[in-house]
Amino acid sequence: DGEDLYDEFGNYIGPDLASDDDDEDDEVEIGHRGGHGRPGDDGDDDFDEEEGDDDEAADAGGAGSSRLALGKGDEDSEMRVVLHEDKKYYPSAAEVYGPDVETLVQEEDAQPLTEPIIAPIRTKRVYFRERSDVPRTTFDWEFLTDLMDSPKLIRCLAVAGHLHHGKTCLLDCLVELTHPDVRATASDVADGRAELAFTHSLRVECERGLSVKCCPLSLLLPDSRGKSHLVNLMDTPGHPCFADEQAAAYRLCDAVLLVVCAAEGAMLGTERAIQQAMQHGLPLILCINKIDRLIIELKLPPADAYHRLRHLVDEINALVHTHAPTPELARPLTPLDGSVIFASSAFRFCFSLASFASLYKQKFAPRMDAVQFAERLWGDVYFDAKTRRFSRNPNSAGGKSQQAQQRTFVQFCLEPVYKIFSTLVGDVETNVEAVCQELDVPISRSELKLNVRPLLRLVLRRFFSGWDPLVEAAVRHCPSPADAAAERVQRWYSGAENSDSDGGVCADMAACDPNGVLVIHATKLFPTPDASGFHVFGRVISGTLHAEQQVRVLGEQYTLADEEDSRTARVGRLWLLNAQYRVELSRVPAGNWVLIEGVDEPIAKTATITGADSACRRVLTYRPLQYNTASVVKVAVEPSLPSELPKMLDGLRKLSKSYPLLACRIEESGEHVIMGTGELYLDCALLDLRQLYADIEVKVADPVVAFAETVVETSSVKCFAETPNRRNKLTLIAEPLEKGIAEDIEAGGVSLSWPRKRVAEFFQHKYDWDLLAARSIWAFGPDASGPNVLVDDTLPSEVDKDLLATARDSIVQGFQWATREGPLCEEPVRNVKMKMLDALIAPEPVHRGGSQLIPTARRVAYSAFLMATPRLMEPYLFVEALTPADCVSAVYSVLARRRGHVTHDAPVPGSPLYVVKAFLPAIDSFGFETDLRTHTQGQAFCLSVFHHWQIVPGDPLDKSIVIRPLEPQPAVHLAREFMIKTRRRKGLSEDVAINKFFDDPMLLELAKQDVGLSGLA
Repeated sequence: DGEDLYDEFGNYIGPDLASDDDDEDDEVEIGHRGGHGRPGDDGDDDFDEEEGDDDEAADAGGAGSSRLALGKGDEDSEMRVVLHEDKKYYPSAAEVYGPDVETLVQEEDAQPLTEPIIAPIRTKRVYFRERSDVPRTTFDWEFLTDLMDSPKLIRCLAVAGHLHHGKTCLLDCLVELTHPDVRATASDVADGRAELAFTHSLRVECERGLSVKCCPLSLLLPDSRGKSHLVNLMDTPGHPCFADEQAAAYRLCDAVLLVVCAAEGAMLGTERAIQQAMQHGLPLILCINKIDRLIIELKLPPADAYHRLRHLVDEINALVHTHAPTPELARPLTPLDGSVIFASSAFRFCFSLASFASLYKQKFAPRMDAVQFAERLWGDVYFDAKTRRFSRNPNSAGGKSQQAQQRTFVQFCLEPVYKIFSTLVGDVETNVEAVCQELDVPISRSELKLNVRPLLRLVLRRFFSGWDPLVEAAVRHCPSPADAAAERVQRWYSGAENSDSDGGVCADMAACDPNGVLVIHATKLFPTPDASGFHVFGRVISGTLHAEQQVRVLGEQYTLADEEDSRTARVGRLWLLNAQYRVELSRVPAGNWVLIEGVDEPIAKTATITGADSACRRVLTYRPLQYNTASVVKVAVEPSLPSELPKMLDGLRKLSKSYPLLACRIEESGEHVIMGTGELYLDCALLDLRQLYADIEVKVADPVVAFAETVVETSSVKCFAETPNRRNKLTLIAEPLEKGIAEDIEAGGVSLSWPRKRVAEFFQHKYDWDLLAARSIWAFGPDASGPNVLVDDTLPSEVDKDLLATARDSIVQGFQWATREGPLCEEPVRNVKMKMLDALIAPEPVHRGGSQLIPTARRVAYSAFLMATPRLMEPYLFVEALTPADCVSAVYSVLARRRGHVTHDAPVPGSPLYVVKAFLPAIDSFGFETDLRTHTQGQAFCLSVFHHWQIVPGDPLDKSIVIRPLEPQPAVHLAREFMIKTRRRKGLSEDVAINKFFDDPMLLELAKQDVGLSGLA
């Protein structure tokens, strides 16, 4: 049979066989039947037994069946035919990492080697030198917090002055005095900057070596009698671009410590600091710093150094007298009353006349009257060693000996300092020990081996022993919070005029009552360490603030009639901010500074924080900050990736909170514009935007400046406009405002919040307005402190005054809208007086609503403006350059190429340097500092700040002027060029449209009177 199944070649020729699957099924079936289906009782028992085992296996979770299935799958995969290119030797990335992980396979390396494939989580670090712990101090923090309950023992001072005059270094001396473990780090020494710079906590401050933000510092310091005072010091930037930080600091302080370099004298930053202090009504304490430069750098003899110091004091007093609004603030500064002190922050010593007199009494004449001796240490007073008498006659000794001709300040104050410097710089090994013994200064043998600079610092610090003169001047000439509270409330609180009906709020603030109504004036926002939010810094005016307290935050626009700009918030933690570290507090009473957590969300720039209870419902706000400069430089920004626009918008909001004077706007073209005071200001702001607040890359356009619009003549015709419903008609003319009024309004010299009679007297007496016009002022524009005036010049016999009064608010809104965006290039309007000559108002309220009157008032204001010979105005900067004599000509040439002109050129007294003062158009100032340094090989140093507005030469509406690209324009073409380029940048048409600002009846009237509309499209 077997042979029939195969042929002679061995091939199978028998019947068809069943498939493999059928064979396997048969085998399984036979196996089951063979194992469990044998006939007989024994087979049945075995079957039952194995069935029970199967049940137990099922109870165990079916592990056996799963293993059987897995084994079968493996056998199938092993028997399957797989091509070589489809074989899988390793599991896929998705199988290894799971479905929650995104896996990518890249054929090319798209990242540089310096960039990690998986970037680490980057944490933002706002404060480059922040300390997590509180360093060891010479005072007890518990004692300091107890002292916060005694406002009479608190002093709040702003440290101000010119750039690089030693303000930060002066505070370093106080930090080293009270913090024994705080010294300059090794990295600072390696960088060649051995100064501590304790108040420089931001990275940009450490890299640039200048202060960008104001920084508070609270220390417990003893005066000359050993009595401790809580001295709050605020380090302010010296660069004039950051004058907004100075204004925020001044609002929280009661006096200004003015730091002036003895070698350079009163510079631009010095005068601006004095001007702002006088605006805030703050007394001054003069600290003449860096007197070591007179000895080491200028090498002046002691007598010449005295003349230099005396000239400097007279120069500061002249500036104070110039800017002081009241005789009380014009009090002259003099060393005789302790309001002038002398210091060298580099060598860590400070003295006043009283401290030097006490030093002589302590070491040489115990029975001497130190007070009377100090009164004879300044001025033309001479000491005769033979008769031991003081005289104002230099030849009182009967001869002309050198000793008799020396003034007492030179003989008793400067000569000991000169002797120490000359001895230690000269022959150290032989004379130092003898001089130290003569001056009663202890010094060891090992200390004699120090280098000259550390040895000088050590000897001078021990000779003058502390900074008591500075503390004594602060205690004597800076009022305490309790003494300054009443004047502060009267000057800055918006509800001071209605103090009789405020439920005792003003009385509590004027008394600095810690148990009164809670009022906090917040002027500064400090970013959190990760830049995710802000902490609010302010001063407790009255009441006591507790942690976790419920408060109300009142914005700058809050009024009792309109409470929209207010929000309830819960206070988080409270801190005492000390530059690089913080001390947490549970409560802060009146008269102290405080850093508050958790209330920053509704605050834009400044705020007033009060309690949430019913007793605080009558609290009004403190007035916004006043600045002595303006934001005139602007740049347009956009994100590199359009999808990151929300991030940039959030970053711009945070940036606006961080910089008090920075403004962020959206133009009609949709571009986002940042406005600041100067190039350095915007450079720091954009750095913060990129690295801290938005954390994205942004593209920045070329910088431009803000323009203004004005008129130079009175409107040639009476301009009128009708409302869309033809029921109302307004008639206006425009004319230039008298010189000085705009500046007075912006500086707060006059306000419409005053009583009407007081406002009328101001304009009548100072600007010779007639009484009727002075009493008819309706509004300033574009806001309450704007440089434009709207006057109601209608006659009661011609106009229904009652109806006009009902439409007043709408007309004022239209006027302010028009002055906010002028018709030439939508820039603010300046120095314009709008007179309303006639008004026809509908008697029905429905026909004289705001929707009818507001756009009509705006349109008639525009038409009156265009009929008054409109002109463009550009900002001018005041430039001060410090340069050697041989580089003065280079300063002149660089300024001449940029339309600048020099106003003052004089040598610095007692110095080889010259000071050149000039005016420069802001639009031509970009790159000026770099250009100047290039032409003078780095020898000239200049600073610039906004000074005034000036009319651009030329007619902006002259269509005969052709602007050729990439060619410099003559002066008479500048106004037209600026207007066209500004309108293009904002997405406007090149020329002003007639139909946008003139009604058809007005155009017919102009045609009848043959009035030309040249320059209008």
